[in-house]
Amino acid sequence: MTNTQWETLSVQAIAIVAVVYFLAFLAHLVEWAALRRPAQTKVLAGAGAPAADPPSSSDASSDAPSDAFDAEVDPGLARAAVFGRFALLLTALGALIHFVGLLGRGMAADPNRVPWGNMYEFVLTGTFVVVALYLVLLRKYSLAWLGPVVTGFALSILMLAQLSLYEPVAPLTEALSSPWLVIHVVAAIIATGAFTLGGMASALFLVKERWGAGTPGGFIARMPSTQSLDRLAYRLHAFAFPVWTFAVLIAGPIWAHYAWSRYWGWDAKEVWAFITWVVYAAYLHARATAGWKGRNAAIIALVGLATLWFNFIGINFFFGGGSQHSYAAPADPAVIGPVTPGPVG
Repeated sequence: MTNTQWETLSVQAIAIVAVVYFLAFLAHLVEWAALRRPAQTKVLAGAGAPAADPPSSSDASSDAPSDAFDAEVDPGLARAAVFGRFALLLTALGALIHFVGLLGRGMAADPNRVPWGNMYEFVLTGTFVVVALYLVLLRKYSLAWLGPVVTGFALSILMLAQLSLYEPVAPLTEALSSPWLVIHVVAAIIATGAFTLGGMASALFLVKERWGAGTPGGFIARMPSTQSLDRLAYRLHAFAFPVWTFAVLIAGPIWAHYAWSRYWGWDAKEVWAFITWVVYAAYLHARATAGWKGRNAAIIALVGLATLWFNFIGINFFFGGGSQHSYAAPADPAVIGPVTPGPVG
């Protein structure tokens, strides 16, 4: 295949994956609509619906399969199970096509490269990691209830990226021709995906706490308990933080030294990456030493998520060519040095 054909394949794959995520989102909506009824004695455990008895079945740490159901279910619950499985299948198919779109971006360049050359490609990769982590952790933490949030998020971000961030494939700059680019960015994007899922759990904790049980059979009522949401958020953040630490404070400075002959230059992205690190360090420290759980911890987690995504996208728009990491707007390399992408400094 020629470079043009690879790029065309990537564009078509991303367009298809947006449709697939949309269908998955609709399937989740139909699934939850079928569950909008008072809790039954015999209920479906799939579709993220916790059993009414015992309450512990909604624990996010449960290892029970999310698609298992009792022998005696009414037609509405059986229909919800079908749409829940269909939504999961579509999400997995979407992730596969999403990966093909990323592969096409990398193969379209001459020479072939990792698909992280501009903001558009970073957004494609970031959304893919969020969906992939959701699928990987789905069984372990019984995350079926998070499906509509993840697919809705991925669909929205991909649409925005396609409409406002698309750029033709271009070769990497000389500063990016380093194995530390791969190490640095892989770590940063994995951490970003985990932080994003943790932020979703924290936001839903606040929703669950504020509106309580919600409509019988509705999405809020069938989410895990606030304790389970709080515990899930903590586990995701505890996983992401050391990965982010490695990306920001170890791999990033080494790459910066290779590219610009300095480990730290107080670039806008470097500063905001460090701010994000401080916020999440405060979140974990407060939980470990002061026993902060629940609402206060969720608020700190959402502040961290806001700094993370501002660093990921906002820096490029608000600081433009003034950042060595800027890739959203054209910049003069003679003034600011090599223009390079990256979610962190």
